[in-house]
Amino acid sequence: MESKKSNLHVLLVSFPAQGHINPLLRLAKCLASKGLLVTFSTTETIGHMMKEATNTKSTNIGQGELRFEFFSDGWEIDEPQRANLATWMHQLETAGRESFTELINRQSEMGKPVSCIINNPFVPWATDVAAEIEIPCAVLWVQSCAVYSIYYHFQHQLASFPNPDQRDMMLDLPSLPSLEFDDIPDFLTLNPFDSLRKVILSQFKNLDKAFCVLVDSFEELERETIEVMSRISAPIKPVGPLFRSTKNASIRGDIWKAADDCLQWLDSQSPNSVVYVSFGSVVSLSNEQLEELSAGLLKSGTPFLWVVKTPPPDMGSKPELPQGFKEEAEGKGMVVEWCPQEQVLAHSAVSCFLTHCGWNSSMECLTSGVPVVAFPQWGDQNTNAKFLIDVYGVGIRTKKTQREKDGIVVVTRDEVERCIFEVTKGPKAEEIKKNAIKWKEAAEAAVADGGSSHRNIELFVDDIQRMASNQSGFSDQISQS
Repeated sequence: MESKKSNLHVLLVSFPAQGHINPLLRLAKCLASKGLLVTFSTTETIGHMMKEATNTKSTNIGQGELRFEFFSDGWEIDEPQRANLATWMHQLETAGRESFTELINRQSEMGKPVSCIINNPFVPWATDVAAEIEIPCAVLWVQSCAVYSIYYHFQHQLASFPNPDQRDMMLDLPSLPSLEFDDIPDFLTLNPFDSLRKVILSQFKNLDKAFCVLVDSFEELERETIEVMSRISAPIKPVGPLFRSTKNASIRGDIWKAADDCLQWLDSQSPNSVVYVSFGSVVSLSNEQLEELSAGLLKSGTPFLWVVKTPPPDMGSKPELPQGFKEEAEGKGMVVEWCPQEQVLAHSAVSCFLTHCGWNSSMECLTSGVPVVAFPQWGDQNTNAKFLIDVYGVGIRTKKTQREKDGIVVVTRDEVERCIFEVTKGPKAEEIKKNAIKWKEAAEAAVADGGSSHRNIELFVDDIQRMASNQSGFSDQISQS
């Protein structure tokens, strides 16, 4: 059996963004640990950043191997057209597709033909490439099953969605709680996101061509939604939380270099004392919001570790912390450009996570037993915040107000201070922590031997092996005839 697995070659292709790379690479490590040859791929531009920040050398994992190979999108890193999302997505689908096809063909020339391609839905054209070359293809959905349901119902016009003039209208979908206007991914409800909405919904373009849709979630967390959506769309296999499925923490896909000293700083702090603050790899706060957040952190009197990153060249300028903030924060908190978030959330000094509620961050805090201060900005973050607070019961959601002095809508410093207090010391803090621990234990059980996600990974590997055997048998018949 193991020798047959060693002949399997799985190629994973990720959309070139940190929030997509993380779950795809975690799945790659997980599959390699099952004895497979696994190649991880994304664009050369992001690949270069990964090489600068982390280890992207071929590595043996268990009885398997993980390799990295990158393809070109046809543009230089400083190409100004990258700033136009629609133009760049077209470039990725044309030049990127051609280069990706060449990458696949090289594997066959090297005597290591690809047995299965796994893409994430932001590169739906990879499914077309797989179909043309007659390679089985699966998809890793990198958001929640709840968001999958919302997008699916919108795309197929299976429900009435509110528009900006219908903010009092509720959205009711099977297996989900009633959603208010602000709980729905705003790519679907607000006009400024028209171009991004097309990109989001293109995820469903080729899902029916995939033999399986994997999800970075677990049955115990979203069982009813998984069951409902598996009946009306492609079969869904939850395989998460992927960051708990493999222990190879040294193999990372960061596109920013993580600070070396943040874990040592946490070691110097008291247990359950530090607020960890991060808004992921894409969100950049306005200077007005940075002003309120920084003042709120200082006002709370709580030690904090805050990630303030430098965006990639095509994603805008670096946000500016208020003048004098770093001096005032001396001895009270630490500001870093990037950090190993999984290790930070597992640290005993961390008391809560002030987060934008991206799905990777949501899964990581849910399955680390860390309470949440939900600070969503846009997209599926709004929906994730709804579930983290109202369904899973692991935190407090911030409220925005209009600032009196200039009319700008922000989460005020007083609101930041209030939420940190409520989630760590308030009347509901004990219940919130209890719920967080409950989900941590459920997640650990899901990825343990015999757990729901562990079984789904095993079944998925069996599927790849079966399809590879069928292809080989068919090829042998052709050659003999």
